[in-house]
Amino acid sequence: MGSEIISVSAMAISEMISDPKRATDHYDPARRRFFNPWKDTDTALADLLRWWVTADRKPWPASVENRPHPTPPARVPAGRAALTFIGHATWLVRMHGLTILTDPHFSPSAGPRGRFGPRRVRPPGIDLQQLPPLDAIFVSHAHYDHLDLPSLQRLAAAATAPRVVVPLGLGSFLEGHGIPRVTEHDWWDEVDLGTATLTLTPAQHWSNRTTLARNATLWSGAYLEHRAGGTVYFAGDTGYAPCFGDIRARLGAPGVALLPIGAYEPRWIMRDHHMNPDDAVRAHLDLGARVSFGMHFGFFRLTDEGYDEPVQALEVARTAHGVAADAFRVIDVGATTLVRAV
Repeated sequence: MGSEIISVSAMAISEMISDPKRATDHYDPARRRFFNPWKDTDTALADLLRWWVTADRKPWPASVENRPHPTPPARVPAGRAALTFIGHATWLVRMHGLTILTDPHFSPSAGPRGRFGPRRVRPPGIDLQQLPPLDAIFVSHAHYDHLDLPSLQRLAAAATAPRVVVPLGLGSFLEGHGIPRVTEHDWWDEVDLGTATLTLTPAQHWSNRTTLARNATLWSGAYLEHRAGGTVYFAGDTGYAPCFGDIRARLGAPGVALLPIGAYEPRWIMRDHHMNPDDAVRAHLDLGARVSFGMHFGFFRLTDEGYDEPVQALEVARTAHGVAADAFRVIDVGATTLVRAV
């Protein structure tokens, strides 16, 4: 389907976010790049080289088998959400009459064409062919472990291609790779999904697929509010930042939050871009979420912490912050939990 180099119309983005109704605190028109408004989070090449030279990689298994779990329910009552953890940042989110997939990744590796880069150590919790019909897909940003072109292309080949919602800059890229029904949006934009509203939310991260495209496309989370009741917040990929309090102030405390807890060591280089479990618990408290679930761990060896460390550290962080075990949980890969989302 062609090269994976992102070709973005910088002029089109400049025109979009020069609209006075849009936020302008995270885009530099002179450099034609997005940035994090709370602090300078750019990582220098020298820092990356230092990490590669000094990396202290803790053990990971070569492969992990998944346990079988029941099929997700076909119907979900109003005010509740059925959450299926497919793996990494891929969730099947079902609410009353609505089915959404986040950051779909079903390829063997988190790299170009789904064949290169870090290899997954365990399979997805549900095969792509076993997914129910989707109303929408949300892709948080351009990194290979979140935007997997082969998976999106296979999903787009369905009899009824789902709508794909992405942050600014990714629309033309996906359309150029055969993905139809794509709409791109800025932070705080509201997307009407019929039975629900999806609001793109700020995150502290960065974007890249080639060195020429660094921060040329936006990164984002998503806040889903169902008209029949219930809210689910998906953080995407983010460091700990004031955005969580901003989201609560603007949209309200979510019933459910899906928060990353992995890919965080060493802290001196990962702190601004990836939360560790203690950061995630603080984000949970900032959001005022009724219940949170951990993600972004245990599939691709992206950083230095060991395979089991995120889940173990989450327990320590919960205790340190006085958060009950059932208020911030981890569910098994392929498992579905039905929770109150109000």
